[in-house]
Amino acid sequence: MGFGLGGSASSSSYCLQRTLPPSLTRIAIGSTSTRNCRRKTCILNFSVSYHKFVDFALDETTRHIHLVPSPLQDKFNFMNSKDGKGGLSMRSFEAGKIRLLRSLIIETETMFWILLSLQKQNMMSPYFVLIFSPPLKQTLLCCKDLNPLHDIIKRDDYKEKYFKNLIPLGLKYAELFPWGGKLTSESINFFSPIVIWTKFTSSPQKYDILYAAFRDYYKVWLELIGKADKETDESLIFHNLEAQHRYLTWRAEKDPGKGLLKKLIGDTLAKDLLRSFLFNGVDELGSKTFNDYFPHYCCEEGVINTKGNIMKSFENRPWDARGEFLGPASENTML
Repeated sequence: MGFGLGGSASSSSYCLQRTLPPSLTRIAIGSTSTRNCRRKTCILNFSVSYHKFVDFALDETTRHIHLVPSPLQDKFNFMNSKDGKGGLSMRSFEAGKIRLLRSLIIETETMFWILLSLQKQNMMSPYFVLIFSPPLKQTLLCCKDLNPLHDIIKRDDYKEKYFKNLIPLGLKYAELFPWGGKLTSESINFFSPIVIWTKFTSSPQKYDILYAAFRDYYKVWLELIGKADKETDESLIFHNLEAQHRYLTWRAEKDPGKGLLKKLIGDTLAKDLLRSFLFNGVDELGSKTFNDYFPHYCCEEGVINTKGNIMKSFENRPWDARGEFLGPASENTML
C-alpha cells in the first residue's frame, strides 16, 4: 500500500502519509463512429462531463492509495455496439483495501455511466456507487450513494458508525436534488439515508452541482476506506462476504442498465459484462443464487420475476432529517 494512516478517530478527517504511486495511463475513450452520431453535440457534451468525473475519481484516489490496474482490464476495456454507432469503455483498478474500482461509460446517442467501488470483504465500510442513466425527454436520471454493506434500517450500530456524521451532507444535496420518484422496497434496502436519487433536466448549472456532490461523496468514501480497520474475526468476515455477495447478486440481476446493455451488445456479452466486470464476484464470492436470497421473486419453474414490487414502493424520500427510516422495513431485509 502506498499510504499510512494516523491521527484521531474523527469521522471528518484522517492523516495520509503519501508515497507517489506509478502514473496511470490516461485512456482516450471514444470512437469515430460515436462522433458521427446524429446527436454529435449532445454526445460530446455528456462525454466531457463523464470523463471529468472519472478523472477526478482516479486522481483523488491515487493521491491517497496505490492503485494498480485490475487483471480484468485485459478483457474488459472497449467494445463496439452491435450497430457500430457507439462504444463501451471500461476501466478497472484495485488496491490493498479496494477489491475493485471500475467504471463503464457507454457512448451512443443516449449516454450511460456507472462507477462502482467495492472494498475487500474483511472491511465493513460502504460501497461507492454512481449511476447516470440515459436521458428521457431531456430528463437525466442519477443515483449517487454510499451503499451500506449491512442493513441500516435494523442495525443502528452500523448506521451510527458510518452514516450519522454524513446526514448533513445528504440533507444539503437532498434540497438541491429532489427525490426522483418511486423506488421499490427491495431496492431501498441497498441505499443509505444520504442517497441522491433524482431526475433533472440537463443543464450546465445542474452538472456543476452534481459534480460538486460527486466530489464530496467520493472524498467521504475515500476517508471511510482510509480509516477502515481490517476485520480478523472469521465469523464477521464471512458475514461481510455473504452481504457483499448478496448485493452483487441483486445488482447483476436488477441493474437498471441491463436492458440497455442487451440492446447494445447482445444477451451473451451483456451477461458477461454484468457478472464478470461490473458486479465481479457474483460467481466467485458465494454459491447462493438470486432465488436463494430473494425467494419472493421466484415464479414457476424457477423463473425470476423481472418486475419490482411497485405496490411496496417509496414515492418520496423515506428518511427524515435525522436519517431515521420512515417506512416499514421490507419483508426481505438485508443480512
